[in-house]
Amino acid sequence: MALKNDSPLFMFANHSKKRPNNLIMGRIFDEHILDMVEFGFDNFKSLDEFKVSKIPVGTKPIVIFSGEPFDVQFEYQRIKNLLLDFFSGPIVESIRLSGLEHVINFVATDGKILMRSYKVLLKKSGTRWPRIELEEIGPRIDLTLRRTHLASQDLFKRSLRQPEELKKKTIKNINKDKLGSTLGRIHLQRQDYNKLQLRKLKAFKNTLRDNPNKGKKRSLIPTEDNNIEDISVDKETNDSINNDNKEIVSNSVNPKKKVRFSL
Repeated sequence: MALKNDSPLFMFANHSKKRPNNLIMGRIFDEHILDMVEFGFDNFKSLDEFKVSKIPVGTKPIVIFSGEPFDVQFEYQRIKNLLLDFFSGPIVESIRLSGLEHVINFVATDGKILMRSYKVLLKKSGTRWPRIELEEIGPRIDLTLRRTHLASQDLFKRSLRQPEELKKKTIKNINKDKLGSTLGRIHLQRQDYNKLQLRKLKAFKNTLRDNPNKGKKRSLIPTEDNNIEDISVDKETNDSINNDNKEIVSNSVNPKKKVRFSL
């Protein structure tokens, strides 16, 4: 039935006098059984027995494994991998904080694997981060390991290989944005802006608005109080000042006193 429906995972529950409350979980690779584990279960409590609000269908859960056997013993490590295939949910690239609503916890203790399912409640904490509370929503079940049929290490490694067609091909410095446009990145050496050649346009020159004293010369002119005053003179009036220079000295300055001025 698994091959007919193209299903890589299967689960079968039965009950007999020799093996009561029996649960078999397994997966298929290359049309052959890869791993198969048999559990005995007790302390079962269904979803309907928990009178609380449930989570939406299709929510990706957080799967947590607690207990030393999941990290040390070979059988429990392979069972952990099998349970992840069953309960991990769809593969997503990103998820928002409020979308983390479901937690499935497996605890290995005293030769049993305890399965608990919780709903995540985000409470106000008075800070930027919410306060997390867990509310059990079911199902609840205690699994006892009975028999295992696990693949060899070489076969298991071969089952983890991905075909070249499924691997995501990435080209260096080329990616796509959310709109589907292809973007490329070009790396250049650091440029010396002092050697940068630019066209000499009027836009790069100082204007009279930026420098109001442009085109004027500084001049020292004697005043009536025999003091020398520094004024700015336009280029157009420069020639007239040169011509009237002698008249300015003779009319406004005592001829007995020497006054220095420059244009």
